[in-house]
Formats: sequence, structure tokens, C-alpha cells
Amino acid sequence: MFKRIIAAVDGSEHSYNALRYAKGLAECFGADLYLVHVFPHTSDMLGYDEYEKLVARREDAGQEVLQDARQKLGETSVTVHEELLEGPEAEAILAVAETRQADLIVMGTRGLSTLQGLLLGSVSHKVMRHATCPVMLSH
Repeated sequence: MFKRIIAAVDGSEHSYNALRYAKGLAECFGADLYLVHVFPHTSDMLGYDEYEKLVARREDAGQEVLQDARQKLGETSVTVHEELLEGPEAEAILAVAETRQADLIVMGTRGLSTLQGLLLGSVSHKVMRHATCPVMLSH
């Protein structure tokens, strides 16, 4: 049923809860698991003296999130891929899902946003509304 599962991670507890579900499903179906982390656009900082350092810091922070997610996965029999992207989060997750022909996207309902009061995060809401495959949300 599932051959390719996207697990969107941002370092939040919600995303790690979703990761546990994604791992279980991937193991059950023998699916490939794609860990996806998206860091904010830096193009608005283009031209500033510290631009390259800012991009490097954001990439390093993103790599740390992916490494933490790998560690939280623990031992697994499934093939795990990593995708570190820059851009608007929802659009990047949707693009990876389309490019990799995902059968399922698994993500938390809320991430590390400053708008913690929202019932459903704007990223998960947008992904849920625009994805061409099923989306599983965890909190």
C-alpha cells in the first residue's frame, strides 16, 4: 500500500511523535522513509555582508534536526533518505512529496512556530489541503 512515506520534521515534539508513526508504517509496509526538514528562506538577506554565514548557520541547524530525527528513529529495517530544503515549509514538503511520488505524508499538527495558539498549524493545514496523497497528522 505505501512505498514512499514523507516524514516532515522540524525539531518539535509534534514532529517527533509523527516520526514514530511514520517509522511504524514504513516498517509494516516495507516503504522507504524520507525525512524532510525545511529551513526558512534566506534570499531576503541576499546582499548583506553576512549572507553566506546566515545560510551556513541555517543549513547546519537543519542538518542537526535531521541528525536528531535519525537518532530518534533508532534501529530500523527501512531505507531512510534525507531532504534538507530551503523555502516556504508547506510548498517544499509538497514538492518533495510530488517529486518522490509519495504515498503518504506524516507530520505534526503544530511545529516550532511562534503562533502556538493555533489549533492546526498553518504548514500542516496547507499541506493537508494541497497534497495529492493522504496526509496523516499527529499531535
